[in-house]
Amino acid sequence: MPTQQDPRSKPASVKVRVTTGEGVDIVWADDHASHYDFPYLRDHCPCATCNDERDRKEKEKAQGIRGDLLPMYKAKVTAKSASAVGTYAIQIDFNDGHSTGIYSFGFLRGICPCEVCRKAASGAEAEEATA
Repeated sequence: MPTQQDPRSKPASVKVRVTTGEGVDIVWADDHASHYDFPYLRDHCPCATCNDERDRKEKEKAQGIRGDLLPMYKAKVTAKSASAVGTYAIQIDFNDGHSTGIYSFGFLRGICPCEVCRKAASGAEAEEATA
């Protein structure tokens, strides 16, 4: 039996601007518009390797280990290419060699960086913390 997709996670329009380096623009079925620049998407990569790396850094931070003492210069993250994954996601090949993250539209809607969505997410996090 097919599951119901949240209509907020259904894109009406998707534009991936690899050539100009502007990022990804999505207009959702509820008319909300989201813009994701490529460095933001790279930082929020949902692949297992990146999730493990974020978990490791959080554990080190909790233990007082600072990993930023000798930061290395990194070139600005851009996309070399992008492709659709079925009708549910986008896969991006970044200039740092990383290409294993698959960004589902539900995930992208959940990480929308606009101020309205950030406020809603921080309010939901605060509500969860008090529950």
